[in-house]
Amino acid sequence: MSHSAKEIKEFKLSGTENGKIEVAIIQEPYGEGSNPVASIGVFLESSNSEPDWKVHIPKENIDEVIEALKEAKKSL
Repeated sequence: MSHSAKEIKEFKLSGTENGKIEVAIIQEPYGEGSNPVASIGVFLESSNSEPDWKVHIPKENIDEVIEALKEAKKSL
């Protein structure tokens, strides 16, 4: 599966010494013709080439995910 990624932002993962969170846009993540997604990768070690956890969010769901995260933040 070949796809290209455009990094949007990278920042330190709180509570870790060397972790990071990376937000990117991935074109054709599931093969030719598939729609692009926002990708959030969590790296426990920033030197790793692959994230320990990742999530792909379709454009149509981004606003809902943002609202859910705001609600989750209130509960923390």
